[in-house]
Amino acid sequence: MIETVTQLWQHLDWLQPWLLALAPLPWLLKRLLPPRKTQTLPLHAPHLLNQWQQAPKAQWQAPTQSSAIPPLLTLIWLCLLLSAMRPVWFLDNQPFQASGRDMMLAVDLSGSMEKEDMRLGVDYVDRLTAVKHVVQDFIQRRQGDRMGLVVFGTQAFLQSPLTHDLNTVRTLLAETAIGMAGNNTAIGDAIGISLKHLQASQQENAVLILLTDGSNTAGAVTPMDAATQAQAAGLKIHTIAFGDADPNTRGSIEEFLFSNRSNIDLQTLKTIAENTGGEFFVANKTDQLETIYQTIDELEATEHNVNSYRLREELYHWPLGAALLLSWLYALRFVWPGSGRSI
Repeated sequence: MIETVTQLWQHLDWLQPWLLALAPLPWLLKRLLPPRKTQTLPLHAPHLLNQWQQAPKAQWQAPTQSSAIPPLLTLIWLCLLLSAMRPVWFLDNQPFQASGRDMMLAVDLSGSMEKEDMRLGVDYVDRLTAVKHVVQDFIQRRQGDRMGLVVFGTQAFLQSPLTHDLNTVRTLLAETAIGMAGNNTAIGDAIGISLKHLQASQQENAVLILLTDGSNTAGAVTPMDAATQAQAAGLKIHTIAFGDADPNTRGSIEEFLFSNRSNIDLQTLKTIAENTGGEFFVANKTDQLETIYQTIDELEATEHNVNSYRLREELYHWPLGAALLLSWLYALRFVWPGSGRSI
């Protein structure tokens, strides 16, 4: 029970808590400022004077001056203070710390990614499924960074622009499918689109993580030309060559004999990484790919915070509405028949 209350309290906060210091203000004003003395002319209305004289004396007794404030007015004042303090309900448990780091992910969706040579648990899955499993965990660890997603095959597409909403990036990655961008591999175009979007953000220390299981076979820009432009713009590119180059005992005899012949252009990927200040990695197993992304996570560690933000919902209208209802109740006592004046 106590733990539940603590969790709920972590979601509640006040944007202007210092206004609570104004709580005793009405009592101080009532005590320090004397009531104003007013002189009124006698009412020349004999019929009204007769009614007042015939009315019960208790009903028309003049109110006595007192330093006490009616309880209902006290509640109204406190509700107004609570509203002015701007209570908010945070939708996230922990503050969101933004590091200012921009990171793009470029994932190969060519036809070769459908090869089922990756082991995930006890089952063999296609390469894209293994990539999704590893990359989604990597995205979750990058809290505070802006991330984007580029997918490429015969053509390259910006699947997600740079955003702090990492859940959206993970969802868009999960919805990708092999061949949706074509069956060829346009590595140069993928670098070019990533560079264009990162330059538009005008942020320093931008990083591109490029993952492919093939060589450049399509696109309007060659990988080396795109890498040269990235180097000039200060974009760091980490390249990952992904695919099983070991003999596959699950395949046919032809696959077993020719499995060491990889179609990945390792030299180009290595040169791209070296020229842009990034790292070049090779992974032919799922656990190796996990280790690579952990290494990149450490290489691109966040060292500073720029700002903090948490999704929130304003709650000031609740105490403000309560103050309005109590004001109506306080006013009602002057017009309701037989109502007392002790509220």
